[in-house]
Amino acid sequence: MEKHSKIFVAGHRGLVGSAIVRRLLRGGYRNLLLRTRQELDLLDQKAVFRFLDAERPDYVVVSAAKVGGIVANNTYRADFIYENLTIEANLIHGSWLSGVNDLLFLGSSCIYPKFAPQPMLEECLLTGELEYTNEPYAIAKIAGIKLCESYNLQYGTNFLSVMPTNLYGPNDNFDLETSHVLPALIRKFHLGKCLMEGDSGAVRADLDKNPVEEINGSSPWGDILTVLDKYGISLVSGDLSRVTLWGTGAPLREFLHSDDLADACVFIMENVCFGDTAAEGTKEVRNTHINIGTGRDLSIRELAGTVMRIVGYGGDISFDESKPDGTPRKLQSVDRLHALGWRHEITLEEGISRMYGEYAQT
Repeated sequence: MEKHSKIFVAGHRGLVGSAIVRRLLRGGYRNLLLRTRQELDLLDQKAVFRFLDAERPDYVVVSAAKVGGIVANNTYRADFIYENLTIEANLIHGSWLSGVNDLLFLGSSCIYPKFAPQPMLEECLLTGELEYTNEPYAIAKIAGIKLCESYNLQYGTNFLSVMPTNLYGPNDNFDLETSHVLPALIRKFHLGKCLMEGDSGAVRADLDKNPVEEINGSSPWGDILTVLDKYGISLVSGDLSRVTLWGTGAPLREFLHSDDLADACVFIMENVCFGDTAAEGTKEVRNTHINIGTGRDLSIRELAGTVMRIVGYGGDISFDESKPDGTPRKLQSVDRLHALGWRHEITLEEGISRMYGEYAQT
């Protein structure tokens, strides 16, 4: 990849895409193609094909996706499988039609079986049943991997797939209904802290930034307390709050800062080709994707404790064990990534501190 290469980053406003754009700019890549959803609807096949044919980018990064946490994945199952299948098919096939040889597709660690051996090697793909709550999303991402592999094998393209672990960082989603676990914890403990301190102004300011079920900072205080309680943020007494989290707290998860992910992606774009991940001398080429993570995990209960300390929340915490836990453990093997020459740099504590600082200041 040359510094003057024309690079289309699909989904440049999201957690992943914005981090990749920042990293590309820091690396001296200035010829970036960026389009908002209003400018280019990635669900519109004709519009995507016209755009790619007119612009003829040298490289396409598929970081656009419909994403969410366990509640959103399980509730909007049809939306998650349809929109993700459509976005990736439009971009991957459209790239081939317009002569794009190099593409990076970003998947998710949820592609692996629910009870895959830990840490999960790339070879674990399609060896067991998926976690039910995010099965539609996972199937869409698996299809994206197979699209890339198939185009490479049939047409000789260099369409690479990377599988990030659980991500967090700037431009994350803090919506209490659809967010992933780490931003949800940060916001819940922040609001719990504000309730304990009697800082209704901070609570209202938070809801003005991110309304919850159309409840914002101007809503009656009683309505605010009711909707927060629905999402596990309760004022128990005048100076004590309680934050309730889903599940037992026992599942183990791995977390990677989006800036580290972006650095890994650019490293792969600059240094790796399909042949580096496809085993030689085999008739069946599969599992050529690359896991991206830290190789370390911790329990949700431990994560909650870390976030509590960084946020400064001193109230109660409880776990609603009637709610689903999801996959017991999702630790990816990063042996392939390390062998290629890349390792993460941002520690979880540093990353959470940075993220909370950014959230509290906005």
